[in-house]
Amino acid sequence: MIACATNNLSSLEVDWSRTDVGHPDGWPVTLRVAADLMLNSPLPTLVMWGRQQVMLLNGAYTALSGLPTQPPGGRIPAMQPSAWSWNPGALEQAWQGESLAFPGQALQMWRADGVSEQRFDLYYTPLRDGDGAVLGVLCTLAPPSAAAAPAASRALKMLVVEDNLDAQYLVCEMLRAIGHEVDAVADGERALQYIDEHEYDVLFTDVSLPGISGVEAARRAVALRPGLHVIFASGYSGTLTQQLEFPADAIQKPYDIEQLQAILERIPRT
Repeated sequence: MIACATNNLSSLEVDWSRTDVGHPDGWPVTLRVAADLMLNSPLPTLVMWGRQQVMLLNGAYTALSGLPTQPPGGRIPAMQPSAWSWNPGALEQAWQGESLAFPGQALQMWRADGVSEQRFDLYYTPLRDGDGAVLGVLCTLAPPSAAAAPAASRALKMLVVEDNLDAQYLVCEMLRAIGHEVDAVADGERALQYIDEHEYDVLFTDVSLPGISGVEAARRAVALRPGLHVIFASGYSGTLTQQLEFPADAIQKPYDIEQLQAILERIPRT
């Protein structure tokens, strides 16, 4: 479903009173034009405005993503949509003034029934003022024109160690949604029992755990299963991996599924 109530509207016809961008009378021309393009586009479209990352979106994007935020948005989101979060480096290039296109890009889209992977041609366009300074970024999601990338040869078998049960449930559901086999425990001692009894490709563990730390649990796990690939969830990802005597990856909290999936895709399948 692409049609939406905000299509065929101009920015002056929308109530912006509860948003972070204020009334259109005070907008620069760049924002007025970008908002009009977004509202009238039949394609899912987003605008990130300002380095504060205020997000505007149209009805087509809302229908696609299942976001609770209703168009035109206009607030700083608690968690960025996957169209922004899948590749922070690409977004930064757009902020530096580059127009970018990513054909056939897979995005993880949240829906009421879970996470689904969908492919789009993504277009990022810098929004400039009269002096050429980039004030925002417009992103359009179009039906894919390129063939989908081949699927991985097999799913990974993973053990997730996370003592926050809400966070544990969320990451496990995301990992299962993208095709991996997942078990989960809440502490390092239980994790070592699982690793002793089962074969896993990946140990994905929080660093701070009740009892033994995630680092110590991983150290013992690698001793039990030398081929095990370790990924830490940490507030200090770069520093952590430099201090270990065994190979590991780390992802900094808060992380998103695209960052984790990028690490998983580098793990050899046998």
